[in-house]
This record gives sequence, structure tokens and C-alpha cells, in this order.
Amino acid sequence: MRSYPLRLVAVLLLGAVLLGLAARLRGPEYDEGYTAFVTGAAPRPDWPTQPFRVGDMQAAFAPAPIPWAIAGNLRRTDVHPPLYFWIVWAWRRVFGSDLFVTRLLSVAFSLGALVAVAALARASALPAIPALLITLGCFGFVETGIVARGFALAQSLTLWGLLLTLRSAAGSPENAFCAGLLLGAATFTNYLAGFPAAAVLLWLALRAPRQAAWFVLGLAPFLLGDCSFFWAQRASRIGQFAPFTWAGFLAAMGHASGGAILGGLPLYLGGWWRTALSAGLGLLLALLLVLPLLRWRRMGRPGARALLALAAGSAPLGLLLMGLASHSLPVEIRYLAFALPPFALLLAGAIGSLQHPRLYLALLLLVQAAAIAGLVTRPETMQPEQAAARAASRAVGDRGLVLLPRGNDGVGIVAAFLTAAPPGLHVLLVEPTSPPDRLRAEIAGWPCVTAAAIAADGASRATMSLLDRLAPAMGKGVDARSARLLGCPFMP
Repeated sequence: MRSYPLRLVAVLLLGAVLLGLAARLRGPEYDEGYTAFVTGAAPRPDWPTQPFRVGDMQAAFAPAPIPWAIAGNLRRTDVHPPLYFWIVWAWRRVFGSDLFVTRLLSVAFSLGALVAVAALARASALPAIPALLITLGCFGFVETGIVARGFALAQSLTLWGLLLTLRSAAGSPENAFCAGLLLGAATFTNYLAGFPAAAVLLWLALRAPRQAAWFVLGLAPFLLGDCSFFWAQRASRIGQFAPFTWAGFLAAMGHASGGAILGGLPLYLGGWWRTALSAGLGLLLALLLVLPLLRWRRMGRPGARALLALAAGSAPLGLLLMGLASHSLPVEIRYLAFALPPFALLLAGAIGSLQHPRLYLALLLLVQAAAIAGLVTRPETMQPEQAAARAASRAVGDRGLVLLPRGNDGVGIVAAFLTAAPPGLHVLLVEPTSPPDRLRAEIAGWPCVTAAAIAADGASRATMSLLDRLAPAMGKGVDARSARLLGCPFMP
């Protein structure tokens, strides 16, 4: 027992190093531009229509002098509630607008989530250190734990709310009320946190109805705020996902679950190696998912494991209900993030109940370590803008021009590309409606031209069709995903 605090500190230090490396090395993401601009002076920057230098656009990423417009920006231009954006605005005002610095706020929240996992393990009579290591090994936890969005804050608030919920079962209305406040604040950070909040309410209603009333009292003010923002933003979700089918949902859920727990290892291989590894990881995933059920009575305290199971199961069930209601497939790895720590706790307990638990835990952590190494270093699991920016810079240097798709709204693609690009790179934003003659005239004035082949939304895909027709007049095109250069020599 004396060694437990030292081992806990060691795991938390490991978590800080791992999350910090991921925050530094992973490329900018599409959504992080929305965070910068929603908390900045203009949620939709008015980019120049002529070529511009990347370094001249840095002021667009700076936080606004006052935060009063953030809520209005979110109602008009985003799909999230405001709590995280108010906090990240203050962080950026104090520490600066650099993306890595902004991500460090999420790293701090994720470390708080890990402390909550350890406390939940102790309260549930589950092995704390294995639970922490499995949580840290989950691709989905690390990915959402470092991006400049509200996932990490909502995760931390949710886990501390679960801990107070367990403590409230002993008859403490104060803990139940505070659990409601924390889970309500989590929903006011990310609407998907409503799934574990519903699981907590169900658990309390079955075990301690009076405590459930106190929980609702703490939750209610945030739910009213959620409804206000969600109603204003409802139209922005139309067309975001593919239409719902049962086969599509099950396939998407299996793919997202495997990616969230075991990462994207098959992406790094080709041919039959990829097929074989995918099959092996699929079998491993199935075993991991069923193991807590098989060892149910041999792990932890009954009430605690029931709460954790409800919290872990609420995310996939909630996504299914969302899909049925919206006739779409709202399934992504990051949407399962709230299920990962509760599941890791249950899985740690299940592995601990086996013979030779250290062997099985070591094998699982070895697979997860390889996945996390890929998360930090491999472009296949990153969004394409960083690879495209680096490849384009190598192709044209400071003297050439990069044609960049503007995308649907000039935020996601443009912000991520400009964040990753060197300040001396020159960029011209291109839309599907850009006149070809004007583009040809612009190209003719530069000694070297390349196009960033990023097709992240409908407008950028249409833009790529336009740029394909200009290919003979361009120098080189950039295959953003692999950062290889394609095309023919430039001909003026």
C-alpha cells in the first residue's frame, strides 16, 4: 500500500509526458480552427481573395479582447455549448494563441480525468494502476484529450461527477447535488456528456430516489442552457452524416470502438498484412468487450460496477438513439470518448480476476502502446492539413504559390493548413466558383505553383475537380494524406 502513491504519481507523470507529446506532434485538426475563431474577433474570417503570406494572417487567430460575443458566435456558427469556449478564451488571453499552448489546457483537464479514474477505482474496489494504464492506452482518450475542443473538460467533469454519485449512494444529498452540477457542467461543455448523465440518473433512481431528486436539481439549470443553444444550432447539423442503416450503424460502431480502444494499427500496413491484423484486432476487441460480462461477479463492488457499466454503455446506446432520431450515422471515435474510462475500469477489474493477470495486461498494453505511438507519429491517423502544408512548402518554398481549397466556410481546412504552414509560404484560396481564367492568370505570375489536395467537405471536393482541370498549368500537386508530390514540371 505504501508504494501506491508513488506508482500513481509515476503513471500520472507518464500521462503528462504522453499527452504533452501528442499535443505537440499531432497535426492541427479541422475543428480546432473553429475554437480559435469562435473565441476570436471574427468566427468566420474574411480571408483575402488575392495571394497572401501565411505569417500575415496570424492576427486572425488571436483571442478577442472581450468574451461577450462568444455565446452569440456559437449560436450562429458552431454546434457546441459555451462553457469550454469561455474557459479557453481566458487561457488564450493569458498564455497566447499558439495551438500547442491552447492544447495544454486540454492536457491539464485530461490529467484531472486520470486522477478521477484512480479515485473511482479505489471507490469501486477495482485495480487503479491497471485502469489508469488501460485508459492512457486508449487511442480515443488520448486523441480527444489533447485537441483544442471541449472533450477533455467534459470528460473530467463527467468522471468526477461519477465519483460523487458513488459517494451519494451512502445518503449524502450534498454529493448528489454536486454530482448533478458537475455532470450538468459537462453537458454545457459537450452535449454528448448527456449520455452518462442519463445513466447516472437511472442508477440513482433505481437505488436512491431521493438522491436522484437532488441530482436533477443540480443538473437542471445546465440542461436549460443546453436546450437554448441546441435549438439555435439545430439546422447546422443537417447533412453532417451518412443516412442511417442498421448495417451501417453496426459497422461504424465496430470500427469506432476498435479505433477508440486499439487505435489504427492496420492503417500502417498494406495487402494481406492489413487484412490479417484487422481480423486479429477484431477478435481481440470482441474478447475485451465480453470479458467484463464473463467476470462480472468477480470484480469490484456491485453498485459501483453497475454504475460504471451504465456509464460505459450509455455512449453507444445514445448514439444509436441519435441515429434513429436523425436518420443518420453520428458515429466517430471521439464520440465514444466518454465510454472509455468507465470501460477501462471494468476491464481492469476483469483482467485482475484472471489467472496470470499481469501477462494479459502486458499483452493488451503492448498493443495499445503501438497504437499510441502511431497516434503521435503517423500521418495516417492525423487529418491531412499538416502533411499537405509541409509537402507544399518543400515543393515551392517562399517563392512559390500554394492553391488551397477554401472549403465549406473558410475555417476548418484553412485554419489547420495555415497553423501548420511556415510563415513565408504564399497561399491563394480557391473555391468551386473561382473563375478558371483568373486562376490561370494568377498562376502565370509565379515561378512555381502547387495545389494542396485536401478534400474534407463538399466544397473542397468540388474545388479539387476545378484544380484537376488546371493541372497542366500547375507545377506540382500535393497528395496530402501521404505527403507525396505529384504532377509535372511547371511550364510558364
